[in-house]
Amino acid sequence: MSEEALAAVPLVNISDQGIFKYIQIVVKNGGEASKTVVRGFADCTWHADIFEREEQIFAKSGLKAECPGGGRIEHDPEKKYLKVYGYSQGFGKADHAQSKKILETKYPDYTIEISDEGY
Repeated sequence: MSEEALAAVPLVNISDQGIFKYIQIVVKNGGEASKTVVRGFADCTWHADIFEREEQIFAKSGLKAECPGGGRIEHDPEKKYLKVYGYSQGFGKADHAQSKKILETKYPDYTIEISDEGY
């Protein structure tokens, strides 16, 4: 079941607009398989809040989760623009280039910028 559960996990789930914290999550089934996903929600104050919410969802499907890092996302749907930048004090800085590739799967018509500047 966990292979199907892993396959069903969306690569991207972020807020529709605004500036908000985001994290990468490595989702694993019980075996060797894993995939990295991007999560970011405007209603979460801390990066850990995002992780805890998503970890509970994955656990219901028998999946494990790890967070290699985070940052912030600026999402402007009118301009079709995303900016990925910054870092998480608790988890460290995510690989923003990897996050950009993941975001491009859901937002192929967006301009997506990455920066190591800012918090």
